[in-house]
Amino acid sequence: MPKAKSTVASRRRRKKILKAAKGYWGGKSKLLKTAKESVERARLYAYRDRRVKKREFRKLWITRINAAARLHGMSYSQFMHLLTTRNIHLNRKILADLAVTDPNTFATLIQDIKK
Repeated sequence: MPKAKSTVASRRRRKKILKAAKGYWGGKSKLLKTAKESVERARLYAYRDRRVKKREFRKLWITRINAAARLHGMSYSQFMHLLTTRNIHLNRKILADLAVTDPNTFATLIQDIKK
């Protein structure tokens, strides 16, 4: 019975790591150990920052809504409270987009909920 060798599998593992490290500077793209560390760290950052991105966009939307609401003499919390009491269901992304791209519509929305 012939001896089983793991050459193909190990080469495939190494190539997969070095391919993922393509474009890294110096030994990080050439040497297996440093490439493996760099790729692992990059994947951790990517995983973490997909969640951080959501937080940062929500902060941005809240800041934009707050700035637009204050132009009409209302704070962000008052504005959001009035929206919920009037049963107007618009998410923060849409509200922030309205505040930036169409201030007239945002102003009419504020006038409607003030009544």
